[in-house]
Amino acid sequence: MRQLSLAIAFFLGLATQAIAEATPIDVKKTNGCGCCLAWMEHLEENGFAPTGEDMFAGLLVRFKLDNGVPQRMESCHTGLIEGYVIEGHVPADDIRRLLSERPDAVGLAVQGMPLGSPGMDQSRWREAYDVFLIHNDGSTEIFSSYLGN
Repeated sequence: MRQLSLAIAFFLGLATQAIAEATPIDVKKTNGCGCCLAWMEHLEENGFAPTGEDMFAGLLVRFKLDNGVPQRMESCHTGLIEGYVIEGHVPADDIRRLLSERPDAVGLAVQGMPLGSPGMDQSRWREAYDVFLIHNDGSTEIFSSYLGN
């Protein structure tokens, strides 16, 4: 019985450590958006701890603009993580790279809702898409690219 108790304590300790190590990200989204929830699941599966806040569409657009997301880069949800904005269906690996490199920038964005991007990967079809780095002046450059099929 003692060994079982020790084993349970060990695994609970590992679970607690994993939760403590997950990087928090605050996600602003509209209520009931399935792809937003699917993107948050993608983040959770990749070591992030997303929390969601529902906003009315008009307020969400205002939030995006107030936080430096150019209108041409808007998507359906916006994340805030360690001083950066994450707009749309950005893969977890790109967020991790952003946090590692720490450029002087607003954050990252994926325009629109490309099929095959995290949260939009419910079919076998994948569109090619780019992840953009948003500079402080609103200009953008390609941060990474993903091929379609």
